[in-house]
Amino acid sequence: MANPVANPILILASGSRYRAELLGRLQIAFRALPSQVDETPQPGENPRELTQRLAVAKARALAQAHPQAWILGSDQSAAAQGRILGKPGTLERAREQLRLLSGQTVEFLTAVALVQGTRLLQALDVTTVRFRRLDETTIERYLAAEPALDCAGSFKCEGLGISLFEEMRSNDPTGLIGLPLIRTAALLREAGFRIP
Repeated sequence: MANPVANPILILASGSRYRAELLGRLQIAFRALPSQVDETPQPGENPRELTQRLAVAKARALAQAHPQAWILGSDQSAAAQGRILGKPGTLERAREQLRLLSGQTVEFLTAVALVQGTRLLQALDVTTVRFRRLDETTIERYLAAEPALDCAGSFKCEGLGISLFEEMRSNDPTGLIGLPLIRTAALLREAGFRIP
């Protein structure tokens, strides 16, 4: 019996443990390498444009050094009251973001880009979250229990952060965590990866 053809080489252009854990669910071999990209929004850039541009930029930043591999880049953003939300980095910024999200309905955009040489495959996942009203005590209690300083919007929906929601609408529950696996698996199959 002939050996099955091996999957192409895959590199995840990210240092995010969340994205690595999610991609690991697909049970294909990959390496994770951080991609150094300036994530500053360009003037007039909306969240959708920003997210898609950064996902592609992260993948392309590693593509030249690894021409035989498929490079998977991903980025996530959201906007609330005219402000693009990224990772807060500090407790004060996390408090500020959660105050901004309180009582709001927000679209979280997660873009995926798969690059090899000049080939580009991409997708965008949109998750809509309606936050309940969050008073200062709730915000402090949440951040004391789960300081999500490395998550856009300052919460972890896969953890205690789900308690901050009134409603979530999504075609892919992994999109809000940081890598929409339904769309990612479709792109990988299109690129020649064998995924059941």
